[in-house]
Amino acid sequence: MEENILCETNITELKASLNDKLEREVVAFLNYREGGDIYIGVNDDGSPVDIDDIDGKMLIIGDRIRNNIQPSVLGLYDVVCEKYRGKTIIHVIISGGPEKPYYIRRHGMSENGCYIRIGTAAQPMNQAMIDDLYARRTHNSLRKITSPRQNLSFEQLQIYYQSKGLTLNNRFAENLDLLNEDGRYNYVAYLLSDSNGTSIKMAKYAGKDKVDLIENEEYGYCSLIKATKSVLDRLDIENRTFAKITSKEREEKRLVDPIALREAVINAIVHNDYSREVPPVFEIYSDRIEITSYGGLPAGLSQNDFFACRSMSRNRELMRVFKDIGLVEQLGSGVSRILKAYDRSVFRMSDNFLTVSFRYPEGMNPQVDPQVDPQVDLEEGIVAYCAEPRSKKSIAEHFGFKDVKSFGEHYLKPLIDSGKIKMTIPDKPTSSNQKYIVSE
Repeated sequence: MEENILCETNITELKASLNDKLEREVVAFLNYREGGDIYIGVNDDGSPVDIDDIDGKMLIIGDRIRNNIQPSVLGLYDVVCEKYRGKTIIHVIISGGPEKPYYIRRHGMSENGCYIRIGTAAQPMNQAMIDDLYARRTHNSLRKITSPRQNLSFEQLQIYYQSKGLTLNNRFAENLDLLNEDGRYNYVAYLLSDSNGTSIKMAKYAGKDKVDLIENEEYGYCSLIKATKSVLDRLDIENRTFAKITSKEREEKRLVDPIALREAVINAIVHNDYSREVPPVFEIYSDRIEITSYGGLPAGLSQNDFFACRSMSRNRELMRVFKDIGLVEQLGSGVSRILKAYDRSVFRMSDNFLTVSFRYPEGMNPQVDPQVDPQVDLEEGIVAYCAEPRSKKSIAEHFGFKDVKSFGEHYLKPLIDSGKIKMTIPDKPTSSNQKYIVSE
């Protein structure tokens, strides 16, 4: 951003200071297909200006957007501070909303309340445009679908929020849009609850096709956040570091760029269309990792918009929660991070599915290239670490794994089965005092 001078476009609005037109600009971008960006602290000529009390102004901006615009915009905007030409400015990122038309609350769904971006300005919408957008509004959002069960609990969700220093009060279901218009739990609540019927599937094949299935796992029937973390941990295990020996040097590289892989996983889970009860699928082949989500691109988002890294959230409620707990860093950043490591060819799109295929680099296929030496240091490290009795949790944390259960299933159990390590209380495998030590 330091190298480029900002200028106003159809997706960029510059403001020298925070003023009373903020809601109008935000509504215009919400109703615009591509969304947009508002930079506060930048003159019309692109020169930065000083901003007093940036933290306070960011809180004010968030409050105004959240409280003064309808329908709910949770998960459709982000407010961050950035460095620009030596000064700190405020960047408001707005996604094109799925429930158009959006409007300023006090004016209602009227010509005084509804705006849309035309050229470099926010223009009021006439009644015909308002009626047309309302007729095409998305009516099958997860927020409006009633949960198949109402006796839901959210202990896991509470724990994830507490881990970030956040507390969910008694009105958390209302604040996070987990209730439908009748005050009953919606499908978002169902996905985030401690127990549900959604399962994310992961398959591993011996070759480059689906002929020889060697492993079939399911992560689910629990909070979607917990399932996501289990998928991330498992793929981190599969995405091993390999050393390629050349005549000049030893080159070390992971099979798939870890940042791009993580973003693809989060995108697939957050933007999947769960209204048809079809979860995302993760597949591991001998030459690639493929991630497939159901639903294709959100309605109104073209492929050009997608590759321009414009954001349109299909499940804004999930986006909000995932951002709160740190699984999403900034609205619209996922695709751009993937495209920093790979070109557009990793994406395959159809009407109903979006697949990201990460092929392993040439010369780094562990099953076909004898010049590649897979680093099995993790297993050796676990064995060495267990020279003294260690708990499962301490071993997992020592080697950087957050999901203790997944780590135990995929690394500790194979080492126990092979006789390399053993349990200190073998007759009580699930004992809370259970520890693991290297076998003699």
